[in-house]
Amino acid sequence: MVVKTTANDVATENRTCVVLGGRGFLGRSLVARLLRLGGWIVRVADSSSHSLLTDPSLASDSLLSNALCSGQASFCHVDVRDTSQIIKVTKGADVVFYMEPTDLDIHDFYNCYLIIVQGAKNVIYACRECRVRRLVYNSSADVVFDGSRDILDGDFSFICPGKFKDTLIDLKFHAEGLIRLANNIDGLLTCVLRPSNVFGPCDTQFVPLLVNLAKAGLSKFIIGSGENMSDFTYAENVAHAHICAAETLGSRVVSVAGKAFFITNLEPIMFWEFVSLILGGLGYPRPYIKVPTWMVSCIVSLHQCSHENLHNHNVSPHYMLRLASRTRTFDCSAAQNHLGYSPVISLKDGINSTIQSFSHLANDTFYTKFNEQSKAEKMLGGGIVADILLWRDERRTFACFFVLVLLFCWFFLCGRTFASSLADLLLLVIVTLYGHGILSSKLCGYAVQEIPSSCFQVTVSDVQKSLRSIACIWNRGVRRITTLAKGEDWCEFFKVVFSLYLIKYMQSYSLAVPFAMALVYAFTAYFVYDQYEAEIDAFRLLMFCCMVELKEFLWRYLPLPISSSLQNDNVLHQPKVAARVKEWK
Repeated sequence: MVVKTTANDVATENRTCVVLGGRGFLGRSLVARLLRLGGWIVRVADSSSHSLLTDPSLASDSLLSNALCSGQASFCHVDVRDTSQIIKVTKGADVVFYMEPTDLDIHDFYNCYLIIVQGAKNVIYACRECRVRRLVYNSSADVVFDGSRDILDGDFSFICPGKFKDTLIDLKFHAEGLIRLANNIDGLLTCVLRPSNVFGPCDTQFVPLLVNLAKAGLSKFIIGSGENMSDFTYAENVAHAHICAAETLGSRVVSVAGKAFFITNLEPIMFWEFVSLILGGLGYPRPYIKVPTWMVSCIVSLHQCSHENLHNHNVSPHYMLRLASRTRTFDCSAAQNHLGYSPVISLKDGINSTIQSFSHLANDTFYTKFNEQSKAEKMLGGGIVADILLWRDERRTFACFFVLVLLFCWFFLCGRTFASSLADLLLLVIVTLYGHGILSSKLCGYAVQEIPSSCFQVTVSDVQKSLRSIACIWNRGVRRITTLAKGEDWCEFFKVVFSLYLIKYMQSYSLAVPFAMALVYAFTAYFVYDQYEAEIDAFRLLMFCCMVELKEFLWRYLPLPISSSLQNDNVLHQPKVAARVKEWK
């Protein structure tokens, strides 16, 4: 038997329902949908605050405020760890929707256990004590996913791993089992829903996490191949599924009670395409640089080892890594056939609505960056040299490259000494200039242009600019020598040592080798960097983060005096590191 939820079906009588966790992300959507359908007296129960605080700018809160005034809704502070509070709010209720909180600290295992597992036991006990007939529990598709393998069209027969590395998922799996085992005891009918990757307005986890990664300059990376598919579910569709489940349980359908159903938007999409749509809609760079999963996993592991006392996340980084790199799609046909569920909001509309709700987090400066000079052009001064080395004028660039190749061959490949090559070159130039001077103004019908004297003159400003450049280079060298003499910068010391060893190594070969490398480098490196600036900067940032994490990891195993000295040096240069990361972003 299939039961579909419509406004006409539910408006015939007023039934009382309790939404435990009604002020959470999904709880808000469920409360708003129940009030819009009508025919429900909604008791909003939550442990977030003792008094109801509403935001008039949110449509759901505005609807709730009106319902509170009309008596269609009420609010009660309930802590699921206290059975007496749950009993008080569930007396006389027909349905209990249990939406447990998601903003839990995964490192406080005892509190998580009390809220998730013991809370589920308390809710079951209160429902049986108050003779509640229907209990719908919001679980998650995460309870069948441990990241060890891909899931393609997983259905209700999919075997749960039973053991998870993520604390919240492990506890939620046990709570789901308790809810299902409580079915048909003392007349209580239960049903479990497993939505996959829920998103929508008021999301406190997924979308804010993406924005934080984008602000940190990490939104450019795709972990793995980027081809993995995922099912995402809009929050209002999850709310609709809960109401469908409650209606079906009320019809005493045997095939629903005690069962678990996957809930999706029925529109599988590539995970990184979904991320691109969200970030692109908010004005942040879309992911486009593919990074091996093992590399990111190593960086995450190093970070956790180096910052074991700095855990502020409520989501396991390793779990997010597996979620972003694995295929995870589910078969929602059981919910369609037995619950009468079908999405009420399409994936496209859900994404647009989510982007609009997070407009306060949008990046307004992203699109203006395309009108700025590239970093390669800034490094080259943005003049004629930049145009030549960046191949803006191909004829001029090729002519300069050809002339430089000829000079290279003249000085290094002709078999003469440098002095004799220079003398021969000057002699050739003098003969050419003198010959040009005695040519007639017309030669074979072509006019011979005179060389203006300005070509042989150097202006005062050019001399001053050259002297300033030389002085700048000299002062920079003096500052580095001073820094080395004071022993203030380990990084600078290793840079100088590496440079000297490189020069020593190059001196063992002919001078032709470094000059040839410099010539090829000048006409290729800047051009490549100009074309792939974002990719190269992103790779440099990734390598820099990896080296920083590795350094902090090694510090933990160094003797205390050495590690203290290095830590103090690191504190002194924190502004430099932050500035470098900001520049690469």
